[in-house]
Amino acid sequence: MAVHVKQLVEQYKMTVLAGEEGLSHPIELAQITRPGLELAGMFEFYENDRLQLIGSKEMTFFYWLSEHDQNIRVRMLFEKIPPAFIFTRNVEVPEVFIRFGKAFKVPVLKSQMKTNELFSSMYRYLSAVLAPRQSIHGTLVDINGVGVLIRGSSGIGKSEVALELVRRGHQLVADDRVDIYQREPGILVGEAPELLQKYLEIRGIGIVNVVKLFGASAYKENKRIMLAVDLVSFEEHSDYDRLGLEELSEKIFDTEIPCVTIPITAARSVPSLVEVAAMNARLKFLGTNMASEFNEALNHTIQSKNKK
Repeated sequence: MAVHVKQLVEQYKMTVLAGEEGLSHPIELAQITRPGLELAGMFEFYENDRLQLIGSKEMTFFYWLSEHDQNIRVRMLFEKIPPAFIFTRNVEVPEVFIRFGKAFKVPVLKSQMKTNELFSSMYRYLSAVLAPRQSIHGTLVDINGVGVLIRGSSGIGKSEVALELVRRGHQLVADDRVDIYQREPGILVGEAPELLQKYLEIRGIGIVNVVKLFGASAYKENKRIMLAVDLVSFEEHSDYDRLGLEELSEKIFDTEIPCVTIPITAARSVPSLVEVAAMNARLKFLGTNMASEFNEALNHTIQSKNKK
């Protein structure tokens, strides 16, 4: 997947100073380069396949150079046709960059953000949009800060559970299809496809917009997935975990996420069970395992009675 320079310009409301013809250049890497060494004349490691970000440090050094060296080194920067050159808030763009931007059709852009702020923000943005994605059939809800991926067979009630959770004050992220990407090893993020954002499908009612029904706080654009809950129909002779000592997980990309299975019957309040599963997962993240504590207390009681 690639992002084009034009999308980045629109995302960060940057001004195009030269090289408009290059706005269709693809950006295929999230990494961003600050070409200080190249301005000093070292081009052996020039990473021309990345965005080139120029801030106050680079420009201070640039103005120490003679006009002859400025022209030579800037030309060498442009000859490799990087995706774009971006100048940050407090930097005045030299005319030589404008001239070579037009000559080589490489965009020269001006941002109103400071260097460190822009660098971090663009890296996060590009890491997200360029990351490999996997689509999963399910519903993603933010329950008190815990991203819960609710899965189950079609018609088992995932959307109805999400609707009740939203009604209780939690946030919908995605329904029916969840697009998942790995921000970094250990962190999975889920979001809804653009067409399905803010919508829930409720059988018998149809498509509902949770923002219009419950307000803007009912929806979240994306969320880190911290727990997967599988809803299954209750089977009398199946062996379900009753103590919570068995810790199951599933690997998506390079990240393991904990999983729980909740059997459904007419007498069980599934939204409440999912809510409790999320709170229990949050306690485990904070270092408290209630099932282990109970098991230790039980073993201690048995040992004490045996001694007596």
